[in-house]
Amino acid sequence: MTALAPHVTAFFRERLTLERRASANTCDSYAYAFKLLLEYASKRLKVVPSRLELEQIDAPLIVGFLNDLEKTRSNRASSRNVRLAAIKSFMHFIQYRVPSALEQVQRVLAIPTKKTDTRLVRHLTALEIQTLLDAPRPVDWAGIRDRAMLHLTFAAGLRVSELVSLRLEDLTLHPQASILVHGKGRKERCLPLWKQTAAALRAWLAVREAGPAPELFVNARREPMTRAGFEYILEKHVRRAIQSCPSLATKRISPMS
Repeated sequence: MTALAPHVTAFFRERLTLERRASANTCDSYAYAFKLLLEYASKRLKVVPSRLELEQIDAPLIVGFLNDLEKTRSNRASSRNVRLAAIKSFMHFIQYRVPSALEQVQRVLAIPTKKTDTRLVRHLTALEIQTLLDAPRPVDWAGIRDRAMLHLTFAAGLRVSELVSLRLEDLTLHPQASILVHGKGRKERCLPLWKQTAAALRAWLAVREAGPAPELFVNARREPMTRAGFEYILEKHVRRAIQSCPSLATKRISPMS
């Protein structure tokens, strides 16, 4: 039997970070996938994660894990496929490190992705967008921050992962306001900012206060804003905006990860 732990450690420290130079978002996504997988395997096999063996992570267990994601966590097919992609990446890594596991690896790699439905994206009207942008009340620290985040997300078309990873050094306000965005695959893009967006960001910087976090947006504890934190803030302001613009209740408003 082959201990699983050393190979998982090498996958994250060597394969993803050094060899593939995967982005922080990719590493976080893969790490979360393995957290869920190890929790499932530990519960099913009644073995603590550190004692799991590579041979136990076979195709039947992984199929059971993927089905469990849909049943107990209500994951959509797209989320299921993301977790499977992380596992397959690990198995591609394993086939060169443990030749005796080749058959096991091939069976895992043969697990098909699940077909997903392409949903029609219902756009927001100009009135709905403006109502949502105006929902945060810039009367205190949190309101000023929230308004700046929503304005920047809309104006630059940011994913939530791109928004929360922005650093102070990525923002330029003089002579021309712009933001340097770090996207997927280590791609960067520099975007000019509208006057209204720049004004919202200036107001935020005026109250942000200096702190150890280099990120542009921080939470109430002055720590870097997280994806979950932004999703909570967005949901709160959507509820407030619906009171002034009821048509928003018929739209699905959620940030892209």
